[in-house]
Amino acid sequence: MVKLTIGSIGDSFSIGSLKAYLAEFHATFIFVFAGVGSAIAFGKLTNEGALDPSGLVAIAVAHAFALFVGVSVAANISGGHLNPAVTFGLTVGGHITLLTGLHYVLAQLLGAILACFLLKFVTGESIPTHGLGAGVGAIEGLVFEIIITFALVYTVYATAADPKKGSLGIIAPIAIGFIVGANILAAGPFSGGSMNPARSFGPAVVSGNFSDIWIYWVGPLLGGGLAGFVYGDIFIGSYASVPHSEDYA
Repeated sequence: MVKLTIGSIGDSFSIGSLKAYLAEFHATFIFVFAGVGSAIAFGKLTNEGALDPSGLVAIAVAHAFALFVGVSVAANISGGHLNPAVTFGLTVGGHITLLTGLHYVLAQLLGAILACFLLKFVTGESIPTHGLGAGVGAIEGLVFEIIITFALVYTVYATAADPKKGSLGIIAPIAIGFIVGANILAAGPFSGGSMNPARSFGPAVVSGNFSDIWIYWVGPLLGGGLAGFVYGDIFIGSYASVPHSEDYA
């Protein structure tokens, strides 16, 4: 069953929690700056040409590498979520309280927005936003985002949140980066391959283009929440809630 825990104001504003929010802000900034920056670089090198196979691979690899680093640098402080869908999935499973999770999401959104503002400033280029591919409808795009985000958060649970993970936890940042890169390769030409509301929201705010932004909130949150429910109930069974940044919280 869903194990949402509201939490307390004291826990949400403890020194440990404040450090965790700052870590999420920094790590999300690193991820979004590199991810969006790779898309801007592709556009500049191709004179805003259409995305081709080599460009898709390069952008997927950039996101995978940046997420690997972002998760790694924040893991010991905040758990290294870098993504509201991951935070929501872990909240559903009782690994982080609702109040603390909301602060995580705020920190992630601010990190993403700042990264995009600085990219616009230093490159002078327009900020690319996530969008549906030609011939892809909203429902198809939504289903794509649900599926690939489910895969991402399921991977987070299996490699980082599962109490039986053992030494597998060492490769968690790599596995998480790999699944994001693979999902971008699969979904990029169709839904954009977001899996991350912050990654989509930051560019939307800076560019002023909120077209279909609901897909990149609803899809990832549904996919992440479903993964938290399935893995938590079927494979973990029962576990105690943690108040803040303890063991991938």
